[in-house]
Amino acid sequence: MSSASLSALLWSVADLLRGDYKQSEYGRVILPFTVLRRLDCVLEPTKAAVLEEKEKREKAGLNPEPFLIQKSGQHFVNTSPMDLRKVLGDADHVRENLLAYVRAFSPAVRDIFDAFDFAGQVERLDKAKLLYLVTQKFANFDLHPDAVSNAQMGLVFEELIRRFAELSNETAGEHFTPREVIRLMVNLLFIEDDDALNRPGVVRTLYDPTAGTGGMLSVADEYLTEHNPGARLVMFGQELNPESYAICKADMLIKGQDVSNIVLGNTLSNDGLPEKRFDYMLSNPPFGVEWKKIETEVRREAKQKGFSGRFGPGLPRVSDGSLLFLLHLISKMRPAQQGGSRFGIVLNGSPLFTGGAGSGESEIRRYVLENDLMEAIVALPTDMFYNTGIATYVWILSNRKPQNRRGIVQLIDASGMWQKMRKSLGSKRKELSPAHIEAITRLFGGCEETERDGVPISRLFRNEDFGYRTITIERPQRDEKGEIVRAAKGKAKGQPVPDSDLRDTENVPLSEDVETYFRREVLPHAPDAWIDHDKTRVGYEIPFNRHFYVFKPPRPLAEIDAELKGVTDRIVAMIGELSQ
Repeated sequence: MSSASLSALLWSVADLLRGDYKQSEYGRVILPFTVLRRLDCVLEPTKAAVLEEKEKREKAGLNPEPFLIQKSGQHFVNTSPMDLRKVLGDADHVRENLLAYVRAFSPAVRDIFDAFDFAGQVERLDKAKLLYLVTQKFANFDLHPDAVSNAQMGLVFEELIRRFAELSNETAGEHFTPREVIRLMVNLLFIEDDDALNRPGVVRTLYDPTAGTGGMLSVADEYLTEHNPGARLVMFGQELNPESYAICKADMLIKGQDVSNIVLGNTLSNDGLPEKRFDYMLSNPPFGVEWKKIETEVRREAKQKGFSGRFGPGLPRVSDGSLLFLLHLISKMRPAQQGGSRFGIVLNGSPLFTGGAGSGESEIRRYVLENDLMEAIVALPTDMFYNTGIATYVWILSNRKPQNRRGIVQLIDASGMWQKMRKSLGSKRKELSPAHIEAITRLFGGCEETERDGVPISRLFRNEDFGYRTITIERPQRDEKGEIVRAAKGKAKGQPVPDSDLRDTENVPLSEDVETYFRREVLPHAPDAWIDHDKTRVGYEIPFNRHFYVFKPPRPLAEIDAELKGVTDRIVAMIGELSQ
C-alpha cells in the first residue's frame, strides 16, 4: 500500500469523530493513535519474551529494565501484559486499560504521549462514547515494520500532519520540508566527504534545530545507510511544536536513536543542546516569521555574551528571524581543528540583500563572508514548498572548505530545474526529479563556471565581490549670494558647512579604491562635493538574480513593423470577407 493510501485509511477514522470533534481537532486523535499502533506493532513479536524475562528477573530480585531492552531488540519496552487488541477485551474498562498500557512504556515513550496530551484525548473520547470504536479501528491497522517501512511511515506521518495543518488553517511548511528538497540538501552536505563517509564503522553527528517531524534527519540517515551500511549517524534535534516533536521522537525511537537527543522548545530563546557541536546540520526555519515574542531573551544573550554567544555578529530586524537560525547553526559548528562542520539551510530571498551597510543583516552576511564560511547558494524553483510559492535558496556553509573552494562562493541557478507535479499540494506545484538533484549535485561538486544554452547556471565569486563601502557625499551650504557657508567655530572652523538637503550616499565595491571612484563618478557632476569618511560603512549583499541576468536585445524595428503589417493585412482581409 502506498503512503498516500495508508494515510487516507488512517484519516478515515475522522468519520467516527465527525460531530463530536471539529475538523481542526481530528489530528489530535489520529496522530497519537497512529504512533501508539506503530509502537504496538513494533513490540508485538517480542512481547511474550519480554514479559517472561520480566517475571524471571523480578523473582531474582533484579532490576529487569536492561534485560527487557535486550529482549525487545528495541530501545524501549512496554511491561504491560496488554496490547491494543487486548485493551478492547474488556469493553467496560477501555479507558483505564488504555491509560495503564501507555503508562507501562519506557519513560521516553511516555514523554511522547505527554506531548500529545494523550490522556486528555482519551478522557474526551470516553465521554463522547467513541473510545472503544476509535481504539478498535486502530487495532485493526497493520503498521508493523515488515508491512510499513520506517521511510514509508515517515511519509505517512508527514501526510497526516499536512491534512491536520490544512484543516487547522496552519502552515504545513512549518512542520516539514518536501522530501526531494531534503535529498538535494543531503547530497550537497555529504558529496565532498564521500571518501571519509565510506570508511567502515564511521560515526557522524547530524543536527536539525527546526526538526519538525524528523524528515531531514531521516533522509540523511537513509542516504548514509544506502552508501555505507556500516556507517552510523547519531541524530539530534529540537522542535517547538509538541505534535511534531512527539512524531519526530517516535520516529527516532524506532530507528534506534537515543531520543534524549530530541528536545522540545524554542531553539532561539532556549537552546536545548547548549554544549553540543555537530559534524553536519540541516534546517528549514520558518520564512519571514517575526521573533518579537523572544526578543528580550535574544537581545539579552547578544548583549551579555557577544561573540562568545550565538548572536555576536548582529541581529536582523524583528520581522524576520531566519538569520538568527543561521547564526545559531554557525555557533554549533565543530572547531575546524577538530574536523569542522558543514551545514545547509533553506532561506527565502530576503536574507541575501535586506538591510544596508551597518544593519544587522548586512553584518551577519559580512561575518559569514569575511570568515570564508560560505561554500554555495543554490536558487530553487518557485512553488516548491507547501506553504509558499516564493523563491527559496539553499545556503551551504562550512568551516572546513576544501582547497579549491577557499575564498570562493559558488552561486547555482537551479530555478529552471523542475517538473510539474501530477497533483498540487497546497502551494507546491513543482518538484525536483532525481535527474535534477543529480545535475545540481554535479554542478556543486564541479565548483566551476557553467553555462547551459548560453545562459549561466553556475558562477564563482570571491568573497569580497559581495562587499561594498557606503560613502556619504557632502556638499556645502551656500548663502543668498551663492557663496559657500563656512563654520565659524569648533574643530570644523573655516570648513564648509554641509547641506543636509544635498547629502547623498554611494555604494563603492570593496575591490575599488574609494578616491578613484569618487573622482570618476561624483566630481564631474558635483565639483564642490567631498566624502565624510567618518560616516563610511562596510556592507555585504548577494544580489543573486543580477549575476544570472542575461540581456536580450529587443528585436529590430523592421522585424516588428513587418509582423504588425502582416497582422493588419489579415484583419483587413477578414473584415473584407464579412462585408461580401
